[in-house]
Amino acid sequence: MDYTKYIHQEGEDMDSCLMEAAPELYLREKLLREGPDPDRVYTMEDIEALPEEIQAELNDGKIFYMQMPTASHQDVAGGMYLAVANYIRAKRGDCKVYIPPYGVYLNNDDKTFFVPDLTVICDRGKLDEKGCHGAPDWVVEVTSPSTKKRDYGLKLFRYRDAGVREYWIIDLQQRIVMVYVFDTEPEDAGIYSFEDEITPSLYPDLKIRIADMVV
Repeated sequence: MDYTKYIHQEGEDMDSCLMEAAPELYLREKLLREGPDPDRVYTMEDIEALPEEIQAELNDGKIFYMQMPTASHQDVAGGMYLAVANYIRAKRGDCKVYIPPYGVYLNNDDKTFFVPDLTVICDRGKLDEKGCHGAPDWVVEVTSPSTKKRDYGLKLFRYRDAGVREYWIIDLQQRIVMVYVFDTEPEDAGIYSFEDEITPSLYPDLKIRIADMVV
């Protein structure tokens, strides 16, 4: 899809000024305001056609445009990356850790594509320059008002069914962390406060305290 057509459309009043002064911002606001076509089946071709300033995810051909992250979101997501990346480096581990816009082709097809806030992959055969093809080992999502429902619902089940070993939901509004460990029998789930020290099952000697990351 050629999204650049929006940039050349004529607007009125403030839209016209914004379109002329900042076409990328105008495009973002227009897409978010109008939303996707509910009857259309979107693919990775549509994702790749978007300007770099706009990120989106796919679930079974349904597209979700991603809002700009808040400062708190960035603090926590960045803190998680530093904690995990520094741990892996110190232990000389083989796993790789990524942040957006590096994404996950969860079913290794062109109709389901997620961009987690933190992704840890230990099978390097799943990785290439475009993203992770298949289930990561550990996924972390930091909630925002626009993603909270998907993080707790759709993504929880999609990650589990795809073979993700562990899934964290860091809820900024409630200041809790939901931890789901899918590769145990029975599956394990826990709820933690930001003040708790949390240990991922993948790294039993790593302790993470979200309160240390919140400014």
